[in-house]
Amino acid sequence: MIARSLARNLQAGARLALFLPLRAFDYRVSPLDYAVLLAFNFAVWVAGAAVRAGFAGEFDSSAIAIYLASVPLVLGAALLVALAYGRPARLLVLATALTASDPVFEAAALALPGVAAAGLGRAALLALLAWIWVVSVRAVAVCEGTRRPQFLQGALVVSGMIAIGFFALPRSDVWTAPPAGEAHDTLAAERLFHLQGQLIERHLAAIRPGRPGVPELYFVGFAPDASRDVFLREMRFVKRLFDERFGTAGRSITLASSHDALEELPIASVTNLSRALARVAEAANGDEDMLFLFISAHGDREQRLSASQPPLELAALTPTALARMLQEAGVKWRVIVVSACYSGGYIEPLRDQNTVVITAAAPDRSSFGCVAGRDFTYFGEAFFRDALARTRSFTAAFDLARDIVTKKEAAENLAASLPQLWVGAAIAERLKQLAERPDK
Repeated sequence: MIARSLARNLQAGARLALFLPLRAFDYRVSPLDYAVLLAFNFAVWVAGAAVRAGFAGEFDSSAIAIYLASVPLVLGAALLVALAYGRPARLLVLATALTASDPVFEAAALALPGVAAAGLGRAALLALLAWIWVVSVRAVAVCEGTRRPQFLQGALVVSGMIAIGFFALPRSDVWTAPPAGEAHDTLAAERLFHLQGQLIERHLAAIRPGRPGVPELYFVGFAPDASRDVFLREMRFVKRLFDERFGTAGRSITLASSHDALEELPIASVTNLSRALARVAEAANGDEDMLFLFISAHGDREQRLSASQPPLELAALTPTALARMLQEAGVKWRVIVVSACYSGGYIEPLRDQNTVVITAAAPDRSSFGCVAGRDFTYFGEAFFRDALARTRSFTAAFDLARDIVTKKEAAENLAASLPQLWVGAAIAERLKQLAERPDK
């Protein structure tokens, strides 16, 4: 019976939030029903926070007090509205209506990190807040009617309730990050801080020189944002793919900012990238060997790539800085893949006759998939996991990946990212020869 009443209230809350036909007596109203609804909403709130955090960390029990503080706020607002209509006995009806739509809003909030990655985080948050306000005002109309001035008074009360809830109540993270030295170590630990110097030296020294007369491929991976584990996961897959299939084992290096690989990989700082490119140029036979550089991060409209490795303040990589590094290192033949929002802005500064530049998006477009819990970005999945499983040609893989991404974005009603490709005339023949080699 209790479960049936909860289901009816959740159904009514969904209909209210989605602006479907609804009547006040569609809600099941009693003190017990309201308490069960509150408990269910709390569980949904905690689950949503865990999903957004990628299930990292642990539940913070102090968040219970924050949640409970919202209960008297809703009950107080419902009482004031009921008094305005002269029907105080209807308090619990309106309180239930104001609470039953919360799971719908929580589900919508799960999309906010992905929207924020596309550069629309603030607009999406304001849209969510406006939606909650409209639905709350609709709850007054459904439960108490629209006669004036009572309806206007009720709308004012729920507006105040929402403003207090968002701007006055204290905030608490439901999930707290693990302490340093446990699941997530940080560079604040002296041992890890000093270990980084040894790591970069060790990885640079491990890059073998090229063999004269044998055209070979070198791989450099650069993932400078530790705030999303998807970049590290994607980079590990791509390095393994190139070492195993394209024969870069012993001629590859991965730089990745992370919380989980500080004892394994050098951090992805611009300085370390410059050193890695210089080492590859020193080891490679310049006229024979080729560099494959893969970069994965968030990007902004100025084509700056996100750089995050607390507590360090890292410089953001820009197209001009990368072009200067490659020029100073003397890397002649290169294939560069940049998987980031607005990454199309990298083509113009990097393009020349000896270079291939592949980007996940046009200069004015967002790319997708850089959210917690994923193993790949949308473009990284399409290009490295799917397309390169069918061909060794980087340009043919781009065509396949572009089609895969376009269909995926269309199916999800996302604005097209429009992946981009530049192929220099001089490198085209070398790409053909590489594609025709058998797998290593």
